[in-house]
Amino acid sequence: MVVGVLKETQAGERRVALTPSALPSLTSKGFEILIEPGAGDAAGFPDSQFTAKGARLAASRAEVLETAAVLVQVRASSDGVRAGQAVIGFFDPLSEPASVEAFAATGTAGFSMELMPRITRAQSMDALSSMATIAGYKAVILAAEHLPRVFPMLMTAAGTLSPAKVFVVGVGVAGLQAIATARRLGGVVSAYDVRPAVREQVESVGAKFVELPLETEAAEDKGGYAKAQDERFYQRQRELMARVLAESDVVITTAAVPGRKAPILITEEMVKGMAPGSVIVDLAIERGGNCELTEAGQVAEKHGVTLIGLLNLPSSAPYHASQMYGRNIANFLLHIAKGGALNLEQDDEILRETLLTRDGQVVHARVKELLGAR
Repeated sequence: MVVGVLKETQAGERRVALTPSALPSLTSKGFEILIEPGAGDAAGFPDSQFTAKGARLAASRAEVLETAAVLVQVRASSDGVRAGQAVIGFFDPLSEPASVEAFAATGTAGFSMELMPRITRAQSMDALSSMATIAGYKAVILAAEHLPRVFPMLMTAAGTLSPAKVFVVGVGVAGLQAIATARRLGGVVSAYDVRPAVREQVESVGAKFVELPLETEAAEDKGGYAKAQDERFYQRQRELMARVLAESDVVITTAAVPGRKAPILITEEMVKGMAPGSVIVDLAIERGGNCELTEAGQVAEKHGVTLIGLLNLPSSAPYHASQMYGRNIANFLLHIAKGGALNLEQDDEILRETLLTRDGQVVHARVKELLGAR
């Protein structure tokens, strides 16, 4: 089976879908890897590294599109694909179901890496968690860059410098990585999540779990994601959280519900109550943001607080983001393409939950439901 690796075309996207280190696991199982020239350059992987690991360098993008049975991408695209091929990548299907319908018209089988089920067998293929790890790390680095103080406590001849106080809202993979990174930099870290079950995880990485007296029994779905709550719940949550924000130097928000607009957790009034020079990094900005003042793609100062709403943080660390994503892709390929061919007939949860389109139709149950609700 020929697997084609395409150069990403979306503006600002520097990742690549497979990296040289992931190739031996595929070539040893009979896969042939065909690389578009320059596909990995932006991520720090020149063509020579791919060919050294057994890949074949195509003459052009057109050759990859014409030859490959499976195309692997970071941002899935229908440009140049043909019926009978398969495309694996990020589709954003729950937020953009209409684009999935348009993709189906190509006759291509589309596999969405966002929809990987959170089960033990699929952990090595969980690309969302991989990218959230990078985003959580980068959020703290960005905060440290813009904060007008240092993170660690320092005892110097000029006196003792108090450590930065960091508050992480939303303790999924990104939140946990943000906590761990802030702790390594010497910050005093606290965290809150609507799911009380994460308290043990917060404390295991050295942070204090902030308890808010709210009813949270129905706050988690069967996949481990936070569930959307009603506006009355969020209003009470904001009232209780305002005091914690006022005492924090850095706030990192990660609260998002798949396929839904991110809840507003920080209002303008709450921002006004923060100390001048404080920093908010809004990792939910691609879903609208957790702070009502955050601007997508911008770093702005409002009421003396720096608001960071930069998009696609994993692409700002493309080398390791690609390395993690490439391993996820390789493991997924090995799972769905045994014996040199894609087996779309198998009754397998991983296949069923990730397969979006097939034979010109949208086949994913949840996406079909969203399309029917339009």
